[in-house]
Amino acid sequence: MKHSALKQFLDSKVELYDRPGFIQNDPISVPHLFTKKQDIEIMGFFAAVFAWGQRITIINKCKELMERMDHAPHDFVLHHSDKDLKRLLHFKHRTFNDTDLLYFISFFKKWYHENNSLEPAFSMHIKSKDKDVINALIGFRKLFFNGDHAAKRTFKHISSPQQNSACKRLNMYLRWMVRKDDKGVDFGIWEKIKPGQLFCPLDLHVERVALKLGLLEREQSDWKAVIELTENLRKLDKNDPVKYDFALFGLGIMEKF
Repeated sequence: MKHSALKQFLDSKVELYDRPGFIQNDPISVPHLFTKKQDIEIMGFFAAVFAWGQRITIINKCKELMERMDHAPHDFVLHHSDKDLKRLLHFKHRTFNDTDLLYFISFFKKWYHENNSLEPAFSMHIKSKDKDVINALIGFRKLFFNGDHAAKRTFKHISSPQQNSACKRLNMYLRWMVRKDDKGVDFGIWEKIKPGQLFCPLDLHVERVALKLGLLEREQSDWKAVIELTENLRKLDKNDPVKYDFALFGLGIMEKF
């Protein structure tokens, strides 16, 4: 497919899937249950980290966690008592368990006591000349595990390009927080990171469609594939390449392209 025809085709699919109807069955529906910025950030983060497996299970597990935090995640991470933390025991989603959850809560408690937003945890690592968020992803993981009390098992839940991971969950989270449009799906509540710096989240559906459309040649789902795909999407829209995540994901899961 020629460049102009491919752009026109994918733009039409972005228009089709980047709309509120997309939210209902997607993990992004979880942070959309909140209006307070910090609540959106915290539950968006959990929804992204939990995002593997069936989408309905992911959403239900997030709602279970919300209930354990009295539907006020920011208030909970700031003001919980040791007794409150006992409510989190025995929480489990696939390989994510209460040991991991308690560490996440401890990080958020320390972070939000000193910061009003989670954005600097990513943006502080970006240099002025950076064209993308690779340093943000690497720096965030180092910051997240900067303490000395994280269990070894918890490290696997936050990925990094340094491990050659596709970093699907963090890239998806950044899309939610950073992208700005008038469609009502992505939040666009962060200012220091630009949409043009984002990488496309690479999951099985996106990968399959990208391979079919010639946007991706590498068959291994790793960081190199993320770079290849995103660079090709930047040729279609350098200022907002990750909007095509809607098109590729929608074609893959809704149209079985």
